[in-house]
Order: sequence, then C-alpha cells, then structure tokens
Amino acid sequence: MQIPLELSFRNVPKTDAIEALIREKVAKLEQVCDYINSCRVAVEKPQSHQNSGNVYRVRLGITVPPGHEIVVTREPGNNQMHRPLSSVIREAFSAARRQLKELVNRQRMEVKSHPQQEAQAIVIRLFPEEGYGFVQTIDGLEIYFHRNSVINHDFERLQVGTGVRYVAVEGEEGLQATTIQIVNKPGVRRTEQDAVEQELLNGKPKL
Repeated sequence: MQIPLELSFRNVPKTDAIEALIREKVAKLEQVCDYINSCRVAVEKPQSHQNSGNVYRVRLGITVPPGHEIVVTREPGNNQMHRPLSSVIREAFSAARRQLKELVNRQRMEVKSHPQQEAQAIVIRLFPEEGYGFVQTIDGLEIYFHRNSVINHDFERLQVGTGVRYVAVEGEEGLQATTIQIVNKPGVRRTEQDAVEQELLNGKPKL
C-alpha cells in the first residue's frame, strides 16, 4: 500500500492476536488488488454497550486509485450479541474482499476495452531488498512499481533492462505501474533480449 495500515481501537483492548488477524486479512486484500492506496480499520465497542455484552463494531475504509473508496461496517445483530470479535472482523473483511474483487474486475474490463491504457516499458532501477523498482516508458517517463504489482510472482525474475507490459494508475504520490508482466520469455538469450529492448524503445514491443 502507498500508506501504511491505519489501525485504531476504541473501548476495546488491543491484543497481539487481533492485530495479527487484521494484518493477515489486509495482506489477503492486497492479493486481490495490488495497488490499494490505503486501508483504515477501526475496532470499537459502542458507548451504549460498554457494560452490556460483547457487541463489537468493525469499520473498514479502503481507497483504490484513481478515486474509489470501499467502506464496510459490521456489527452483530440483536440475536448475535455475544459473537466473538474475531468473527466480526472476518465477516467485515469478507465483505470488503467481495467489493474489492468486483472493483478490480470492472477496472480490468475497462482496460481490455481501452487497450491504449496498457503500455510497454523497460526496468531501469531495482531495489530487491526493499521490494520495489522503476520502469521507463518509451517517452522517457520513470514510473514506480511495487513487487506486489508484478503478476505471476515474477519480481525475482526482473533485471535492469527487462522489457515489461504494465498498466499505469494514479496513486497518492503520482503515477505507479501495476499489473506488470514480463515481455521477455524465460531463457531468452542476451542477443534476443537486446532485440526486445530495442523494440520497446522504438515503441514496437516484440512479444
């Protein structure tokens, strides 16, 4: 995510187990959408229930470029007053995951309908330990990308000079590349890779 997870507790004790569960669920959301801008999670017990039963409320706020926001609120109904907090958290994230999948599918359909949004570039800088890098477009523009944006878990296969296909999205700090796919085929010889890179620079990707 562009912005670290925002996690707050109100009238509820914070425990390592609950925080670990929330972070696990957030990581699964990032598997659905690798370009989430931010995620806010609030765990609270309403004022009217502080001394009368385990009625928890979980609120999620997720922002996705270019300007989408997913908001989910979950709390037990009258016949579920004693549901454990972990169950309410799981239900909230399950609802958020469904909405996020629908949004990602819509965005992918839009990209397929407008293939000009998909572009080619070359990896120019890599920071493997930090898990990010930069690509350069045929127009000379440098765009940031995160390892989670490389599909098929191919981040480790990237090298400076690798040709890629990507989709640009607007993040909190400007453009970033997502849905990155390696153009070079596995096992390609250096001379063939040079040809691919030259094609990319000329704006004619060789697939």
